[in-house]
Amino acid sequence: MGKTVAEKIFDSHFVDNPSGDIHVISLDAVFCHEITTPVAINDLVSRNKDRVFDPDKIKAVIDHVTPAKDSKTAMQGKILRNWARRHNIRDFFDIGRNGVCHAIFPEKGFVRPGYTLIMGDSHTCTHGAFCAFAAGVGTTDLEVGILKGVCAFHYPSTIKINIVGQMPEGVYAKDVILSIIGKLGVNGATNKIIEFTGPVVDTMSMEGRMTLCNMAIEAGGTCGICYPDMTTVEYLWEFIKDKYPTKESAFEEFKKFSPDPDAKYHDVIEHDVSQLEPVVTFGFKPDQVIPVREMEKTKVDQVYIGSCTNGRIEDLRIAAQVLKGNEISDSVRGIVSPATPKVFRQAMDEGILKIFMDAGFCVTNPTCGACLGMSNGVLAEGEICASTTNRNFNGRMGKGGMVHLMSPATAAASAISGHITNSSLYLS
Repeated sequence: MGKTVAEKIFDSHFVDNPSGDIHVISLDAVFCHEITTPVAINDLVSRNKDRVFDPDKIKAVIDHVTPAKDSKTAMQGKILRNWARRHNIRDFFDIGRNGVCHAIFPEKGFVRPGYTLIMGDSHTCTHGAFCAFAAGVGTTDLEVGILKGVCAFHYPSTIKINIVGQMPEGVYAKDVILSIIGKLGVNGATNKIIEFTGPVVDTMSMEGRMTLCNMAIEAGGTCGICYPDMTTVEYLWEFIKDKYPTKESAFEEFKKFSPDPDAKYHDVIEHDVSQLEPVVTFGFKPDQVIPVREMEKTKVDQVYIGSCTNGRIEDLRIAAQVLKGNEISDSVRGIVSPATPKVFRQAMDEGILKIFMDAGFCVTNPTCGACLGMSNGVLAEGEICASTTNRNFNGRMGKGGMVHLMSPATAAASAISGHITNSSLYLS
């Protein structure tokens, strides 16, 4: 019997099978940030287990409230900072060098095909774009990972989604994943791995693939996974060029993690995007998805472009195409947060930040803050945000606020008009 991607990765990292389908696997990396990791650190200290399994395999960042907004968030940063120094964790990204965790870690080359990694963050599934098994975990699993370099999971069951057709002009990866979540439902992939494949994925950039995998969790998935190809190799080449004589040899090594032709799946779904148009969420669930035209004229108070879903350079370029030469509505607060310092510099060098500022946007430092209502764009009760983030839960960006999820193009167009609308890039 052939194997899926996740089965191959699990088998290559097998440590133990303590009971039933529970498998303990070794970890290639443990990612940490200042919101969830300090709880784990303090508990380990209280148990006299203040150790790390391998400081070179732990990567840490302050990214949710940065700089700190109050004494509590300052203390969270202090705990992580002191822990990183105490254990000689070299890959710690503090204020000024920090960025959104699921953008900066792959940007630094910390994710490779076949890797296993965990983090105390639900959107860790983003890293599956590199053909890795990446999962968000709770505090106990995070502690074990930090201490022992292992984690226990149910042996993976996989849903394969074959994305076919030709994406219409002005339709993006965000529209694709929202449409998939709308079809699966928020529980449709619970405890499952989602393999994203097909000709549409093949033509996507790594940024687009990360957007797909980032929101696998919104359908209940443990991890979203894309197959390795030359796009993967090109993205990683600066980090792996000393290990492989050629890019082709790297690809040959990586493709061993691609699924076998006779792999067994829980379900196989064909998703044709040929007739897909830009979409947006309504209500408070990520599977409540409708075409943007059906939300036309819905007033917005704030437009937010950023996050681990859509804060990369590709996303900012798309939004800038819409914004160039325009000003946002005087009834809208526009906020853009480039996901990493590298993205910020690229956007600055390319004149993208000037386009945003000329249009009336506030440009902030890299941070996750607004996405979960912690800083840099919290909503007041009754306010509506057009957002490129990944969750529209009730109160997600502020108590009593409403969030509508959409692509960067739709968000930029909505900022100009003051209400939800399709961008000029969409040719219906």
